[in-house]
Amino acid sequence: MPAIGERAGLMPWAPVWMSVGIGLWFLMPQQPGPAANLLALAALCGGLCLWWHPSWQGAGRLRGVGIGISAEGARLAGFALIFLAAGFAVTSLRAARVEAPVLGFRYYGPVEGRVIAVDRSGRDRIRLTLDRVRLARMDPAKIPRRVRLSLPDGVRHAPAPGAHVMTTGHLGPPPGPTEPGGFDFRRSAWFAGLGAIGYTRNPVLLAGPPDTGRGFAMHRLRMELSATMQQRIGGQAGAVAAALMTGDRSHIAEATNQVMRDSNLYHIISISGLHMGMLAAFVYAALRLCCVAVQAATGRLRDWPAHKLAACGAIAAALMYLWLSGGGVATERAFLMVAVMLGAILADRRALSLRTVSLAAVVILTLAPEALLTPGFQMSFAATVALILIYAPWQRWGRAVPLLLRPALMLILSSAIAGLATTPIAAAHFSRMAHYGILANLLVVPVTGILIMPMGPVAALLSPVGLEGPALWLMGLGTRWMLAVGGWIAGLDGAVSYVVMPPAGALPMMGLGALLALLCGRADLPFWRNPRVGTGGLLIAAAALLWIATPRPDLLISRDGDAVGLMTQAGRALSKPKGGAFTVGEWLEKDGDRADRAEAAERAGWTGPVKARQARLGGLEILHLTGKGSAEAASRLCGPEMVIVSNQEIGPLSGDCLLLDRRHLRQSGAMSVTLRDGAWHWRSTATVTGNRPWSH
Repeated sequence: MPAIGERAGLMPWAPVWMSVGIGLWFLMPQQPGPAANLLALAALCGGLCLWWHPSWQGAGRLRGVGIGISAEGARLAGFALIFLAAGFAVTSLRAARVEAPVLGFRYYGPVEGRVIAVDRSGRDRIRLTLDRVRLARMDPAKIPRRVRLSLPDGVRHAPAPGAHVMTTGHLGPPPGPTEPGGFDFRRSAWFAGLGAIGYTRNPVLLAGPPDTGRGFAMHRLRMELSATMQQRIGGQAGAVAAALMTGDRSHIAEATNQVMRDSNLYHIISISGLHMGMLAAFVYAALRLCCVAVQAATGRLRDWPAHKLAACGAIAAALMYLWLSGGGVATERAFLMVAVMLGAILADRRALSLRTVSLAAVVILTLAPEALLTPGFQMSFAATVALILIYAPWQRWGRAVPLLLRPALMLILSSAIAGLATTPIAAAHFSRMAHYGILANLLVVPVTGILIMPMGPVAALLSPVGLEGPALWLMGLGTRWMLAVGGWIAGLDGAVSYVVMPPAGALPMMGLGALLALLCGRADLPFWRNPRVGTGGLLIAAAALLWIATPRPDLLISRDGDAVGLMTQAGRALSKPKGGAFTVGEWLEKDGDRADRAEAAERAGWTGPVKARQARLGGLEILHLTGKGSAEAASRLCGPEMVIVSNQEIGPLSGDCLLLDRRHLRQSGAMSVTLRDGAWHWRSTATVTGNRPWSH
């Protein structure tokens, strides 16, 4: 009896080995140069030789090799080497293609550019992304390709994409992680071509006529549709409907986003494979039903394959939705996944199989290898693979369920399985778990598939003739139901709990264990008798123990020196109630701590005036100095076994203390201190990220 993964051949392992190559590229301490890329090319050639070498084609063992390696083993090694090297190589190519200048200093002055995107920040401020940027007194070769500006509070309307605008604003390089090993926004921004972010307190003025190119004309059509949906449906229900159909999220309030996160419904607001799959499935089923009805009623066209015609129509509908939604990275990923699955129908293959999902993953990783590090990619494929693996058992066991109960039971089962597959990933990335997410999805996902997703495209098709009203009314019912369920679930006691951020190796180890358990298991053996499944289970258990046993840092220092957090028995105590709001919020979240900044600042551990806070950490004296007078206080208090942190530039001190002022922290980034085996272990963001173009 073959292993579960062997039924699909080697294809399910292609994205796995490709991911290993991509991961190796990102783990390197500095940007891979020509030597590393030539080595990857040589490995690729070596893998091809192992796979296709004629000396062992059809032979049982390798010829001319002293060790006993089977020909099949050599071919498997060649297969792994091919995709591992390919993953490394495509990441290097992608990095070379997206490389662009990053602003290396704080800039204040005129900012001009063309609006290419409008969205909303976590503080409910509208943001503009600009290209064709012009900055005063700067060499054009050093100006970032794209910049992002937050508009002032109260601004409700933004220039449409394609408009050429100007304002006076503050810009700076994308910020680094809030702690060593944390999420590095600089890396994401670099791959997106975003070289600076900032804000403006001034009005945004039109600097010239809008771009009239075809792409922007189509975008304006999308925005008109978005405005119509918001006006006709109204409120946050209209804003959510517009986001689902057009990708325009600029009118969704942050409170709505938070409710959706706490109820585990945020994935529905974000355009993803779920929406693309629902739309494609609806169009496929409708077209196939129509084709069969025509064939039965007329007796003609019976030689035409109805399933293939329906698949072509569904691909066309998915392509239209890709354009309608704005074609973001996540939407492109979803389209590729759906297109590969529908293409399998055209090629007389199963649409939902490990082969098709693996092929979609390979295509996505080839086009955007950085997607591997994103929670969206990881969660999408984890859920899809889990659902495919339960499909065959469901076909056997589902027959025993009464026919009328099968859809409901299948919905419950699929929601539970997808939730179990994605929960560890979501917890690792977001440090939170929504405990009633399965219930929320059971109540909302069917409505999304029946009302929201089908009615959106219907409204878009009927809008030119003014008949979109009924479709929008039905869609509004669906989005209002979604918001009502989300609010109810988020308001339940214990709806959300926070978990500690895992160490870097825990999630990959857990994923490898799941792959061994799911893809290498034999269907004719119980899992406790299968050694590979046992090995996978041990890896998962080891990853969970590593997650639980790894302590959080005893001391965290912000990258600007404006916040210091000391771990105490009551939780992390903050040196000041103000300063580093985003950074402090991230620290508490990664600690699994539900306290807000004010509560954390009231915890015992710090003493002294607000501009000279003191604390003890074992044998170390921690002194946090802020504001004017910091240099004088530092020179007076500097002594042995003392660490001085400041958001000011203090300069060299004559005493024997460790100084972490603004100048030092600009180079090191955020820092952490952990007491381990009686010794203090210091980590800095610079040592963790290494010498990469986005970390300068």
